[in-house]
This record gives sequence, C-alpha cells and structure tokens, in this order.
Amino acid sequence: MSNGLYIGLMSGTSADGIDAALVELSTSSSINCVSSLTTKYDSDLRTRLVRLNSEPHIRLDDFIRLDNRVAAAFADAVEQLLQHASIKPGDVIAIGSHGQTIFHLPDDAHPGTLQIGNPSIIAARTGIDTIGDFRRADMAHGGQGAPLAPAFHASTLLGIGPTVVVNLGGIANITILTGGDSGRVSGFDTGPANTLMDNWCQQHRDLPYDKDGAWARSGVCDPQLLHSMLGDPFFHAAPPKTTGLDHFNRHWLDAHLAHTTLPPANVQATLLELTATTITNEISVLDPLPDDVLLCGGGAHNSYLVQRIEALIDRRCSVGLTADRGIDVDYCEALAFAWLAYRHKSKMTGNLISVTGASQPAILGGFYPATPS
Repeated sequence: MSNGLYIGLMSGTSADGIDAALVELSTSSSINCVSSLTTKYDSDLRTRLVRLNSEPHIRLDDFIRLDNRVAAAFADAVEQLLQHASIKPGDVIAIGSHGQTIFHLPDDAHPGTLQIGNPSIIAARTGIDTIGDFRRADMAHGGQGAPLAPAFHASTLLGIGPTVVVNLGGIANITILTGGDSGRVSGFDTGPANTLMDNWCQQHRDLPYDKDGAWARSGVCDPQLLHSMLGDPFFHAAPPKTTGLDHFNRHWLDAHLAHTTLPPANVQATLLELTATTITNEISVLDPLPDDVLLCGGGAHNSYLVQRIEALIDRRCSVGLTADRGIDVDYCEALAFAWLAYRHKSKMTGNLISVTGASQPAILGGFYPATPS
C-alpha cells in the first residue's frame, strides 16, 4: 500500500476556482484532511472556460494554450497549499488532478470526455508525481466516466445506515448508500445544481452567484416554466446517466424562456426550484428510503436551496451536511481525487460499475512522473 500524503485537485463545471486538499491516507477508508484551500482562476481564463462550456469551439493552438494555462493554475494551487501547510514536495506521494472538464460525451456512438490541465506540467512544476485523466479508463469499459465520487463516499462512509450524499456543484449528483458494511452503492447526475443559477445571476446582477439564495428567495417560482424545464428527457432517463454544461447551459435556458416574459428574480426562483425538485424526485423513489441526506458542494451554503430540499423531501429523511460525518463540505471532491490517486498508486480500482455502468472495474488515471523512475 502507498500510505502517506496525497494532494487532490478539483475544479468543477462552474469553473469558479480550484479546490486543493492535502490528505493523509493510511487505508482506503481512513482519510485525514491536513490542509485545504481554494484558489481562483484569473478573470480572463475563467471567462474563456465558461464561454467554452456553452460554445464548444476552439482552434487547436488556442486549445494547447488553454490546456497549459489551466495546468499552471493547478500547479500554483499546489504550491500555495504546500506553503500553507509547511510541507515539502518530497513529503507528498502523488497529486490526483481532476482537471477542468470542457466537454463530456457519454452517449455518443464514440463516447468520450475531455478534461484539460496538462498533468505533465503539474508534475514538472511541483516536483510531485501526478495522476490525471481519471475518467477515460471507465469510459473505455463502456461506463459513463462519472460520477466518480460515489466510490469515495462508499469507502469513507462505510457501515452507516441508508444514506444519500448530494453533491451540489455546477451539476448535482447523488450517491446512494443502502447501508451496512456490504450495502449496495449506486449514484448518478440528477441535473443542474448551481450552474444555471450562477449564470443567470451573473447576467442580471453582475454577481458571481446568488449568495445564500437571497435573490431567488425574493422571487416567485413560475409553475409553467418549471413544468417546461422538467420535461427535459434527461430527468426521465434511467441511470447510469451523467450530464454537464454541454447540455444544461444558457442556450437550454433561453429555449425554455423563449415564449414567456418573467421578472429575472422569478426565473432565479424557478431555477432553484428545478434543482431542489430534480434532486428530491430521485430520492423519493428509493427503496429503502434513506435515513439521512447529506449535502456537500457550494450549493450546501445556499440556505434557501437547502430549505427547499428539506421542504420537498420525505419527512422521514433527515437533511444534514457531509461535515456531520467528517467530510468537508467544500472539499469533498478534492478529497475524492486524492483518494483516487492513492487507489492508483496502490494498484486498486477506482470506479463502481453499479454507478458508471462500466463492464468491469478499472484502475483510473494516467501516471505522470515528476522525475524519471
């Protein structure tokens, strides 16, 4: 086993920054977060990434530059984390870098996914072996390549009762733990979490996001718009299923707004209701019904979103935070990719076929050494 210190790096679909976590791992289920921080992309880089999500067209030379700029930002985050924790690069076994997803194509005749942030640059800059490109090995075996966090949740939350973990990032995904030491694990994306709300807030309020859901709270959910959005086939598809900004983006929202005129605050309220509804609809049909629903990700700080989830969910479910079980709300996915780097170095599989639909478990990620072995 490759016990010791690992770093996990994650930037989600909203491209609002890089989460970095320094993690001590002694077994696959024993994880201790030593230090963590979040760094922001510079405004020009973030603008380019967000634009690419909704308009996925780029020249090859610009793609190379963008790949390397994201890698440099990830390397900067590692250097800041090491300085913050007073840790030397040689003390870290490996970095697990998710990269920045710019396109995800799970249902195509030739399925694939693309995360940028050149791992060779991260390894060279930091002097630490880097594991990257985690999703494609699962897809090579017929899987969706996502979500990958459920395997981490299953390992670190081993032995608890029936529980659902809800990650409220740009896109929402759920992990379903049926309970017990050998309980079945499943999970999938449920649809947009913060991405549409953030985009709408940026356009109409010139703010990066709707802090605490205050703007949504000031509006009124429009039933007709909500019904229109809920008609999207993704919400009615059976798992395994994943999605991203290539589907749920501003063009998608504009299509639903084309025949209606609503105050912007009402649109925001309806987008928040869409997130809460699509999550709770999936949980309500589970058997057994979970005892606990644990929230993580940026949306867990949106008190109005949490309130609407609590209002819509079955009263037998208790809604809390992953922090209640020792998993930091803001760094859950960064912790997961540190854990996946540990799994790679230990020659252990990292995907769950019950989640991704792959034909077999696989060791995830490519190895990018800092120095010749």
